[in-house]
Amino acid sequence: MSTDFAVHMCQWRGAQRELRLVRHAVFVVEQRVPESLEWDDFDHTSLHALARSANGDAIGCARLLPDGHIGRVAVLVHWRRRGVGSALLLRLIDEARTRGHARIRLNAQVDAMPFYARYDFVGRGDVFDEAGIAHRAMELVLGSSA
Repeated sequence: MSTDFAVHMCQWRGAQRELRLVRHAVFVVEQRVPESLEWDDFDHTSLHALARSANGDAIGCARLLPDGHIGRVAVLVHWRRRGVGSALLLRLIDEARTRGHARIRLNAQVDAMPFYARYDFVGRGDVFDEAGIAHRAMELVLGSSA
């Protein structure tokens, strides 16, 4: 794993400014998701993974909902293809396993499905529209941690 960034687990209350910065840049500005759709009550009840560069800048984030869904995976454009997304995803998979979830679900943007497939997520159901972007549900069945 790269040493030019680190992933930290956090709650919305303590990291809201940094989480908002990353998600606003990726979803609202870059992908043109309406701001009214980006923020929801799940932010307050989810466990968040926040990636920071070596100098402490927020560069990526993702969240694990209480029911085992992963969502809002976002990495700033200049940090993509450097292992940040993988580190965020793997950290949340470990957290889900620790919390006893039997499976993890997520709604992947269709263009991102190959990324999730590398970690054994499998597509389920038909493609659907979410915030004007084509998505497909994906699932990872977790093995026993014993």
